Amino acid sequence: MEKSSTLDYINQMFPTEASLSGVEPLMQKVHNEIRVVDTEILAAVRQQSNSGTKAKEDLAAATRAVQELMYKVREIKTKAEQSETMVQEICRDIKKLDFAKKHITTTITALHRLNMLVSAIEQLQVMASKRQYKEASAQLEAVSQLCSHFDGYRDNPKITELRDKFKNIKQILKSHVYSDFSSLGTGKETEENSLLQHLTDACLVVDALEPSVREELVKNFCDRELISYQQIFEGAELAKLDKTERRYAWVKRRLRTNEEIWKIFPTSWHVDYLLCIQFCKLTRSQLEDILENLKEKPDVGTLLMALQRTIEFEEELAEKFGGSGGTRNIVQDIRKKYEKKLAAHQDDDKDLAVPGAGFNFRGIISSCFEPHLMVYVDFEEKTLMDNLEKLVQEETWDMDDGGQTNILSSSMQVFLIIRRSLKRCSALTKNQTLLNLFKVFQRVLKAYATKLFMKLPKGGTGIVAAATGMDGHIKTSDKDERMICYIVNTAEYCHKTAGELAENVSKIIDPQLADGVDMSEVEDEYSAVITKALVTLVNGLETKFDIEMVAMTTRVPWATLESVGDQSEYVNNIKMILNGSIPVLGTLLSPVYFQFFLDKLASSLGPRFYLNIFKCKQISETGAQQMLLDTQAVKTILLDIPSLGKQASGAAASYSKFVSREMSKAEALLKVILSPVDSVADTYSALLPEGTHSEFQRILDLKGLKKADQQTILEDFSKRGSGIPIATSAVQMVPATAAGPPPPVAVAVAVVSQQGGGSSYGAAMISREDVLTRAAALGRGAATTGFKRFLALTEAAKDRTDGPFRKLFNA
Repeated sequence: MEKSSTLDYINQMFPTEASLSGVEPLMQKVHNEIRVVDTEILAAVRQQSNSGTKAKEDLAAATRAVQELMYKVREIKTKAEQSETMVQEICRDIKKLDFAKKHITTTITALHRLNMLVSAIEQLQVMASKRQYKEASAQLEAVSQLCSHFDGYRDNPKITELRDKFKNIKQILKSHVYSDFSSLGTGKETEENSLLQHLTDACLVVDALEPSVREELVKNFCDRELISYQQIFEGAELAKLDKTERRYAWVKRRLRTNEEIWKIFPTSWHVDYLLCIQFCKLTRSQLEDILENLKEKPDVGTLLMALQRTIEFEEELAEKFGGSGGTRNIVQDIRKKYEKKLAAHQDDDKDLAVPGAGFNFRGIISSCFEPHLMVYVDFEEKTLMDNLEKLVQEETWDMDDGGQTNILSSSMQVFLIIRRSLKRCSALTKNQTLLNLFKVFQRVLKAYATKLFMKLPKGGTGIVAAATGMDGHIKTSDKDERMICYIVNTAEYCHKTAGELAENVSKIIDPQLADGVDMSEVEDEYSAVITKALVTLVNGLETKFDIEMVAMTTRVPWATLESVGDQSEYVNNIKMILNGSIPVLGTLLSPVYFQFFLDKLASSLGPRFYLNIFKCKQISETGAQQMLLDTQAVKTILLDIPSLGKQASGAAASYSKFVSREMSKAEALLKVILSPVDSVADTYSALLPEGTHSEFQRILDLKGLKKADQQTILEDFSKRGSGIPIATSAVQMVPATAAGPPPPVAVAVAVVSQQGGGSSYGAAMISREDVLTRAAALGRGAATTGFKRFLALTEAAKDRTDGPFRKLFNA
């Protein structure tokens, strides 16, 4: 320890003077500990001294042991080298003897095989000269195996000589076989049964030779077989399209006649298979020439008959050579056997060289007809169009009461004849011709859509109709309405079935042409027919209201009416018209299209009734009250249309809301007419905030105010800056005449809002709430029975629950 630390230690042990009394005991204790440590050190030194001496003795003993071990290892190594030398001397002579034995054995074997090869080649030469094919086939296999043992001796002159001799013998056998097979098919085989057996043995030789020999032999045989066919059907008499069936009859007869004779060929050769392939290629070439050289378009019947017989023949071949599992197995085996040769020979005759290599007979001949089938397509189009015209002429355009489909029978017949045409064509071809026929189907269906469109009732035409405003009016009877419903349902059926037809065609047509199969244009045509038919239905129903609209303005003395009574006669007639048409329409039309009909009807009748009020010359207070009663009655009638058509209330909720809004506008107009002169402007601004200056002036005319009085009100109205536009009214103002009713105008005017702000006239004018209160109190003094009924009707006619509406079409 450092001095400072020692001092700190001593000061810590003896902090006070009194503690110094413990120094002596502490010193005594320290001396005792020192003596103990000295004793231990001395003992350790003595022990270490004794251990060092012993360690030196042990090290010397270990050194002596290692030297003895090294001596023994050197001795063992010397003895091992002596042993190895002794073994090598012993084995040297044995190895020489072993090599000598091996060479002698190899030489003996080679000489023996050489002797066998020489003998076999001599025997084979004798067999070849005597045409002993059966024995030669086995000998060929033996010589080939013996030759393979001498592949390493190609430089040896004797081996080369023997190989050349074997090659010459095989060439001789090949020429003999070809020569003998040349007599096959000449008629000699029927006279000499031995010849058939002789050729059967020759086939064994051919199998023992290279595969090219067999391929060449079979090809030559097929060529000879088809020489007579080529000569017969290239002549002027049979080289015609109508003689096509006789071609196939010839080859089938040939196969059947020579079936027994051709049994000489091994089944693995597939001679009949290869002959049919060659026949199909030759037939296709001849038919192409016939079709190309026709001076006129071929007769459709003859063309289709030739094509049909060709397809039937191809199906027979496909079934014969590819239908059975056994045949397919043979085909696969042969394909594997000749894979390398097929890859090496990419020529036109590879299917002849490789029997059963997956050749597809379907279309091999019939595909040559494809470029010439437009005459068939034209014939189908003419037939379909003629049948369509006949079906339309025979159509009754009506349905029995017991009918369940509510569609025209002609539509089902049209698709029936189209499906028959499709079936006929798909049995013949599934390529470009089928696509061309599909385009014919499109034209036929478009033509039918045009027929349906032309059958819809039309309005007036010409200059007179346009001048009188009658060109948009369509008169429809009850029968016409039923017919229009049938047309709507028929167009929907055609729209759906046309899409299904396109799906069916896309499944059976060549996949490369499937993208061209599309019925969207046809579907658009029928959608247009549906829309036009429903609009025609609405226009026809509107036309029925023309007389009642005229009666409303001319037959009721609104200016001189003395009391309010029951609803007017024209209201009863409107109800009668709707009761006669709506139930039938609701039964015949689907819910979707009936909703579309309601949409169009609501967007027309409400604004039309509103406009018809302006056609009256003058309306007194009593007349306004009576008209208000009639308005409520008409509103109730219109709200009952969905239930009258047996439609779900939920689907018609939006329709009811729309009708209530439009009819409330007419009610607001009548309340303005009922208002006092001094507050008419305030009432008009509050109830009809979107009204126009010209419309307000017409209301003053209806109230019977003189021009001078009107001028004062109008000037005062304009000075107050009501914010009402003075531009031409969005609602067509029609003078009060007895002329025909105006064309329907779709107007959307919002009902007075119950929210937000005071009147736009400023703080000096009467507030909106005051005006509405006064308008509601109009007519309280009239205590007639009719007015009491009006109040009851007003209370009963509430807006119905909202619901989805016009989700498919907009007005």
